[in-house]
Amino acid sequence: MHIVLDDTAMAAAGRGNVLASRLIHRAHAEPGWFLYAPACALVEADRARPGTAEHLAALPGITVLDLDLPAALAVARQETWSAAHSQYAAQPTADRPDGAIVATTAPSRWAGEPVRILDLTP
Repeated sequence: MHIVLDDTAMAAAGRGNVLASRLIHRAHAEPGWFLYAPACALVEADRARPGTAEHLAALPGITVLDLDLPAALAVARQETWSAAHSQYAAQPTADRPDGAIVATTAPSRWAGEPVRILDLTP
C-alpha cells in the first residue's frame, strides 16, 4: 500500500488525528505499507502547524520526497505547490505501477483530479 500524505493529512497527524496515526503506525510496523511526504506539502503542513516537518521527517515509516526536476516541472504548472507535489507523487512509477493514494482531510480539494484519495476526516 503506497500512500502520499498531503499537507492537511500531515497537519492532522501532528494534531493527533487517529486515522493518520494508524497509517504512520502501519508504515512503521507492517511490511508492504509505505507513506510518502512530498517536500512541498511538508512545508505547507509546517506553516499550518509549526514543528510538523521535523516531527514527520524523523519518523522511520515516512519517506520524504525531494523536489527533483520532474517534480519541479509538474509543480510549476499548477496553482499550489503542495497539492501539485502530492498529486505528482501519487502518479504511477516503476516502483508503484498503480500509483499511490493521497491521504487528506480535505477531500473536496481533490475533486476532479486524477488521484485516488483516502479521507482522514474523523
